[in-house]
This record gives sequence, structure tokens and C-alpha cells, in this order.
Amino acid sequence: MDMGLKLRNRKAAESKLSKFVEDIIVPPRMIDIIVDGEVNDEYMKTLEILSKKIKFIEADSMVKTSKALKDVQPEVERLRQKAVSKIFEFIIQKFYALRKPKTNIQILQQSVLKYKYTIVFLKEHAKEIYAEVRTAYIDTMNKVLSAHFRAYIQALEKLQLDIATSTDLLGVETRSTGYLFSIGKEPLKARSSVFALGERINVLKDIEQPALIPHISEAKSQKYPYEVLFRSLQKLLIDTATSEYLFSDDFFGEESLFQDIFAGPIQVVDEYFDAVLLNCYDAIGIMLMIRIIHQHQLIMFKRRIPCLDSYLDKVNMSLWPRFKMVFDLHLSSLRNANIKTLWEDDVHPHYVTRRYAEFTASLVHLNVEYGDGQLDLNLERLRMAIEDLLVKLAKMFPKPKMQTVFLINNYDLTIAILKEAGTEGGKTQLHFEEVLKSNIAIYVEEVLLEHFSDLIKFVKTRTSEDPASSSDKANIGDVEPLVKDFANRWKAAIELMHKDVITSFSNFLCGMEILKAALTQLLLYYTRLTECVKRVNGGSVLNKDLVSISSILYEIKKYSRTF
Repeated sequence: MDMGLKLRNRKAAESKLSKFVEDIIVPPRMIDIIVDGEVNDEYMKTLEILSKKIKFIEADSMVKTSKALKDVQPEVERLRQKAVSKIFEFIIQKFYALRKPKTNIQILQQSVLKYKYTIVFLKEHAKEIYAEVRTAYIDTMNKVLSAHFRAYIQALEKLQLDIATSTDLLGVETRSTGYLFSIGKEPLKARSSVFALGERINVLKDIEQPALIPHISEAKSQKYPYEVLFRSLQKLLIDTATSEYLFSDDFFGEESLFQDIFAGPIQVVDEYFDAVLLNCYDAIGIMLMIRIIHQHQLIMFKRRIPCLDSYLDKVNMSLWPRFKMVFDLHLSSLRNANIKTLWEDDVHPHYVTRRYAEFTASLVHLNVEYGDGQLDLNLERLRMAIEDLLVKLAKMFPKPKMQTVFLINNYDLTIAILKEAGTEGGKTQLHFEEVLKSNIAIYVEEVLLEHFSDLIKFVKTRTSEDPASSSDKANIGDVEPLVKDFANRWKAAIELMHKDVITSFSNFLCGMEILKAALTQLLLYYTRLTECVKRVNGGSVLNKDLVSISSILYEIKKYSRTF
């Protein structure tokens, strides 16, 4: 029994002792690896064991009083120092490799990730060295990425196609913008993009496409409006930021590193962008950039990466005031337009109207998914300005009928362009449809008065639309000349009206609608005259001279067939 008890006690003591010996002992193999070994997977495992020993020595108060510790502690400390200096050199070398030109940073970062434990070791057992490594990495990446973005921006600048200058405004006279003197094909092609969206909308469809590779575009002699370069630069920035943010978080376990690293690259991009924005007079380009930033914010939100939130907000905040400024230049160019230089003795749509319609259609199109109330208000102000200008231009025509024709042509073109843009022209389109309708009614009256003034005056003053009314005091002497005159001239007059419409209205379909409206109105007037004839004493004498309603309808149909 005594021996059994001793054996049990020995076993219990041995298990405690062997655990202590195992935790405190420094095996020769471990020393060899830490001192002479390469930094690899085995080295990482050995570091973890060393870390445990250091923690064991520091944590247990019993250990601190043991004689074994006095023997081992200096060795462990020397190993810690050796491991720290070795890791420091190894990691710094890896970081310096990032500085070499044409290095693929992402691939190199991925290869460094497997040595992540070295950073954990430094954090736990050499805080000041960890701080040095951290600073070295921030410094390296800040310089490398800043240089990358600087070079990329310089390459992009060569690809820029300038679209609008400060004189490219809605209400500026064509001749004064050097329109006629623009050399080569490019300026003229670019001119049309000042107000029309056209292909430029594609930049929003390509939002997820990789950034442009400048030397390829340069080799093909391609040039792009600024918003394409802007998308490309911002795409490169958000992709680089995403990758850097994830690496910093993974390798150093610190998101805060990112802001220090990216302070440089963001400053480079900002300085360039601020300079570009100061000289940007392209309202459509600015609105496209606002939409691009919005899309990029969504992309970052989906990636769940918040590191560029404040930067993207800041860019957005700088774009809006500039848009407002350029928009106000367009607005005041319409309000202060010089009527004398803009006026051309021609009833066809004015070039300022085309510009206005294309410009409005572009902005309405870019607002469809966003419903920006501020933009709607600005477009409303612009619409009022163009209407005032058109009325002033119309007044330059001596004849009222010409004034109405001019307005109808311009309103009609505006509606057509707003519809063409494939967008809901919204309130603006509805408004122009209203004013077009009222002007067509005015024109119909004017053109009928030209040919049938006596008939219309008589019908309006002497007949009532209500047959039971007794206000018809007409006698046969009043109606006979009207009936005979109409019978003699009506076909010729309709032919003249047809010619007038065809030459006056630039949109054939609109012209035909107007002719139809005029002929229908004429039919109504004539019907009222025939009703009156029937009620006049002895009116039956004139029956042979009355033109039958079916004959007039037949003529109306004949002109309607030209559709």
C-alpha cells in the first residue's frame, strides 16, 4: 500500500513537473531555427512556440521564483531579440520590393499575407519595432500609390477631348463662338455634345468596366470627354482603395492604417480634379460625373467598404456648386441674349431652340432615376427663359401670322426632341404641348381670316350656334354674296392654305395636323352659314349655290391623304 501511494504521488508530481519542464525548456532545434533558419512556415510555427514560452515566463508567479528560470531567461530574451531583428529585416525587404517600378502590388501583398503571424509576434513582444514596421509600410505605400496616380493622371490628360468652353452657352450667337472657324472635324463633332447627351450616356452603362489603359487608347489616337476619364480615375481609386483597405485590415489587423496610406493618393487626385473643375463649362459632363460618383458610392456600399465614404461625399459636394454655376451661365445667356444678333428672318426652328431642347432632354434623361427636385426647379427656370426669348424673337416678324408660325415651329421641335430622348419629358414636355395647342388655334383663326374674313365675321356676329335663338336677323341680301363668294373660291382657297402650310411648317406631320384643324374649323363656320341660309326668308333660292357638306368633307379627306 505504501509503495502504491508513493507511485501515485510520483506520477502526479511527474506530470506537473514534465509540463513545467516542457514549457520552460529551450530545445536546441528551436534555437537553430530562430537563429539560422529562413523565414518560412516552419519558422512561423517555431515563433508561435517561442511566443508561448515568453508568455509562460511572464505570466506565472511560481515560475519567476524557480532556479530553472535564471538558467533559461537570458536565452529566451536573446532568442526574442534575434527573432525580432530577423522579422524586421525580412518584412522591410518585402515592403521595399513594392517600390520597384512595374511591380504588381496586389500579387506581392498576397504573397506577404502568409507571414501575417510575424506582425502578431511584433505587436505582442516588440511594440516599438512594430511601430517602425507600420510606419515603413505607410510611408512606402503612400509614395508608391501617389506616384502611380500621378503617372496615370498625366497619361489621362493626353486623352482629353475638350467639349465646352465658357462661350459655349445656349443663348450665345453662333458666329461669335468661332463656330465657323473651328478647324478639323473634331471641334464640330464635339460641339454637338455640348448640349446633346447622345453616346455620352454610355459612361453610366460602363460603370463597372475596368479603368482605361492610357497607352492603348493613345496608340489608337482615341480621345474622350472628361467624364470618361473621370470614371476611369475614380474606378481605379475605388478598386485600389478596396484592395488596400482589405490588406491593411488582414495583415496589420488595423483599418486605421488606410487613412494614413491614402492621404497622399487622394491629395494627388483632388489637386488634379479641382484644377479641371475650375475650367469645366460642360454642364452635361458635370451631371454625368455626379451620377458616376453616386454609382461608385453604391458599389462601395455593396462591397461593405466604408473607407472612401467621406472622400466620395466631398467630390459630390464640389460637383454640385460647379454644375449650378455653369447652369446659371446658360440661364443668363438666354435671359440676356441679344435679340438683334440672334434674329434670322426665317420662321423655321431657331438654333437656340434646338440647343435648349437637347440640353433639357439630356438633363431630364439624367434625372429619370434620381428625381432630383433641385434640378427640376432649375429646368423650370430655364424653360421660362427660353419662352421669353422665343416670344421676343417672334415679335421681330412684321406679320402676326409669321410670329405664330415661328412659335409653332419652335415649340414643335422642342417637343420632338424631348420625346426622342426616350425619356419622360415630364412637366416641360406637357407645358410645351399646351402652348403649341393654343398657338395652333391662333394660327387656324389667322389663316382662315386671310381667305374667308367676311364669312367668319358674319357667322361670329350674326348667327348663333343655337338654332332656336331668335338673334338671326339676317336677310337674303346679307347671305347671298357670302354664299356665292364661297362657292366660287373655296377650292382655290383651300389649295392656297395647303401651300401656305407646306412652306411654313418644318415638320410635315405637324403641318398636316394644322391644315386638318383649319379645314375642320372652316367646315364648322360654313355649316353655321348654311343653317342660317335655311332660316332666312326666301333662302331656298340660294340652295343651288350652296356647297354640300359632303363635297367639303371630300376635299378635307383629299388633303389628309398626304399623311
